[in-house]
Amino acid sequence: MQPQSWDLLRAASTIYEDDSVLALNKPAGLSVTGERHDTDVVDLARQAGDELWPAHRIDKATSGVVLFARVLAAHGGITRQFNPAVTRRPGGRPVGKVYLAVVRCRAAAASASDAADGAGIDCGPGDLPGGGTIDLPLGPGRKGRIRVAAPRESIRFDPGAACWTVPTAEVTVGKAVYPSVTTFETLWQGPGGLRLLAVTPVTGRRHQIRVHLAWIGHAIVGDPLFEREPAGRALLHAWRLSLDASWSDGRRLELAAEPDADFLAAVPGLPGSLLSSPSASEALARLDARTAAAGTGTGGPPATGGSAPGAGRRRRPPGPRRPR
Repeated sequence: MQPQSWDLLRAASTIYEDDSVLALNKPAGLSVTGERHDTDVVDLARQAGDELWPAHRIDKATSGVVLFARVLAAHGGITRQFNPAVTRRPGGRPVGKVYLAVVRCRAAAASASDAADGAGIDCGPGDLPGGGTIDLPLGPGRKGRIRVAAPRESIRFDPGAACWTVPTAEVTVGKAVYPSVTTFETLWQGPGGLRLLAVTPVTGRRHQIRVHLAWIGHAIVGDPLFEREPAGRALLHAWRLSLDASWSDGRRLELAAEPDADFLAAVPGLPGSLLSSPSASEALARLDARTAAAGTGTGGPPATGGSAPGAGRRRRPPGPRRPR
């Protein structure tokens, strides 16, 4: 999607707004910022006379909630909440994130070259538990891609803990390695092996959810990272975001972005009231508990070298650009 009008995008996508911040339900196919060849949200706003500073990012292929500062003074207090070093301090509360992901078990392995980057990992019916924790370190792969920093055959699954890990001795040596943890709970199971998951990236690495799910054999449907010719959009949606309103009275702000029609239409048989049902609330409570437990033990192999992909780096807020 490449909207031509900031006014139309803002009217259709705003889920929260005050004098200091703006939260949008970003459509899939539109970058938050930094797009070199196409329009992005920050550019659209700037062309219409509005200045926005992203508090975080989601991938271009991902839809859902994105929070922007409308005034620069609010930006620092928001972005600090996305820094684990800050939220681990006494009194600190991490930002809460829940994504929706539709996965399908990939029964057959793809070519050896794809398998090396996590695509086409074998799995059988029932291999995905109702909930689980993916504790697999990430690192750089070929052509700038992100991959698990270990051979895929070294991944171990503990059925009792519903957790995927790799032995420390198997972790890649000589390249940057970043501990990365993702938790999930199943919201719905449909025909053809489809599952709708509620997913939380406990750590915030680049492409973390997409890579973790693919490497345990359940790639996100339509994900161009792991499908050569996806039939539709990637079925990953940033559903919920919670954080403290540091720019005002400090209250906890709970934001929710309902999936667009194109997301729902791609999941045949999905009940329309599922996301507001008691069963979804129960799954989210289990996800919160699983995430809290994972957050206290995300040590894994220590990070080595460089800057973490997509996390841990302090970025200067985008300022006015030179005329082109």
